[in-house]
Parts: sequence; structure tokens; C-alpha cells
Amino acid sequence: MIRIDPLEVSTGKLHGMMLGAIGPRPIAFASTVDKEGNPNLSPFSFFNVFSANPPILIFSPARRVRDNSTKHTLENVIATDEVVINIVNYDIVQQMSLSSTEYPEGVNEFEKAGLTMLPSEKIKSFRVAEAPVQFECKVNEVVSLGDNGGAGNLVICEVLLMHVKEDILDADGKIDQYKIDQVARMGGNWYSRANMGMFEVPKPLSTIGIGIDVLPDHIKSSSVFTGNDLGKLGNVESIPEINKAKDFVNNNADIKDKIQGANLIEIHKFAQQYLDKDDIQTAWNILAAIQ
Repeated sequence: MIRIDPLEVSTGKLHGMMLGAIGPRPIAFASTVDKEGNPNLSPFSFFNVFSANPPILIFSPARRVRDNSTKHTLENVIATDEVVINIVNYDIVQQMSLSSTEYPEGVNEFEKAGLTMLPSEKIKSFRVAEAPVQFECKVNEVVSLGDNGGAGNLVICEVLLMHVKEDILDADGKIDQYKIDQVARMGGNWYSRANMGMFEVPKPLSTIGIGIDVLPDHIKSSSVFTGNDLGKLGNVESIPEINKAKDFVNNNADIKDKIQGANLIEIHKFAQQYLDKDDIQTAWNILAAIQ
């Protein structure tokens, strides 16, 4: 076995090895507001449940390794003492990933990720309407674990109200583990789907993804594309130029023949086939060529 002394390796290497070894990890999709009421949404995989009486959840927004800065979520929970923890299932995994893009302060990640802001009943932070379970929480305490990059901050949350979608319940009113279809974080780009196994979700761009909110209307309103499809399309730096997209299509006879004379729904279904294979570039060229 190899031997790793935390004092002898970089924080980044240690972080990667720990995340590769400890998993799958549940995801706290944390929704907060700042003092002015501006919403923020971000996922954290240092998360779990620790008590039922009182009902306590804990998640940890760590200080960034690269520059030791803190995340908006941490700043907001310290300022407001509240948070909504939304549970992530497979249907929203791509949108959840897109929301982790480090957009500037004041940008609404709900809009960028194409998710619906649902008012809470007991706190000001919004719930994610698409999430199968949502916990409205007050923050009892924030425990700093250090001042250096990579140091965690334990956000100890007491559940004030829990919301559960009826369509994930079984005949006895319990949460059906197949219906909830949860996903969990692993190392690198890997996730685990509770009832299916491992799959990859490419990390959001180091540059800023355009977001679902700026996609063309025919894409956002499509009856074909899922939230995961839209999340993939929104995680690009820019939409291909129309002329370049048309050149791409014209230089690929099979694609040209497939979309020539096809209606919008047929073209969307064709582009979706490439999204299913994570060939985002080809999907975008098909969609951009028909603008």
C-alpha cells in the first residue's frame, strides 16, 4: 500500500485522494439568500443527517483550495442563519452540476440552472421546486475547521419543515428508494445513481457556462429536452455561430440528410441522441444550424 502523510502532500492531492476513497457522498443542494434577499444555490457533497430529535443535518462549504476564498453559501448562512437543503435526484443532476459554476455575486443560480424558485413557509430562502425532498432549516451553529484553503465549515442545521413529493412515496406512505432515484458524489467526475450504478458528469467549465436562462426559446420550451439535456446545453462558454454550425452540418452528410426537411421536434430528438452520448458540440451544431 502507498503511504500518504497529510503533512507531506499538497492539499489538492490529499483532497482528491480523500474524495476518491470516501463515497458515495449524498449531496446537499443548498439554497440561501443574502441580507438583501438575493438567492443563491450551490451543491455540497460534505453532507449527512446526524440526529432525528432534534432533526439535524450538517453540510460543509469548504474554503477554496486555490485561493482560500469563501463561498457565497457560507457567507449567507452566517448572515441569515437559514438554509434550504434540497435533495438531488437523477432528473436534476445536470442542472445541479451547472449551478456549481462560480457565477459572480448577484447572479441567480436558479435561473442559470433552469430551476424553479419555490417560496418556503418558515424561512426566506427558496426551495428547489424540482427537488423530490426539501428541508427548511435554521442554522444553529457554524463551526470553522481552519483558516487555510481546503478547511471546512460545519453548518449545523435544524430542520423546521420537511417537504416530500407524493409521487416518490410507496403505498405505506414511506419514501420509495427506487422512486426517489437519488444520486451521490464520488471522486473526479463520477457520481453514483442509487438504483443504477456509476456515471460521469463533466465538471462545469472553468470559464462561465452560458446557463439555461439564455438558451433559445425553442430549446427552453421544447417538449423533448429534459432538465438534464438543458443542463448540458447550458454548460458551454458560447453558442456556435450560425454559419459555422451550418458548415458543420453541410460537411456531415448523415447529419444533413437527417435534419433536412425534418420538423422541430424531430430535430430536437436527433440532437438529444448526441446529448445522450455527451457529444455536446455536435448537438449544439445541429441546434444552432436551424436558428
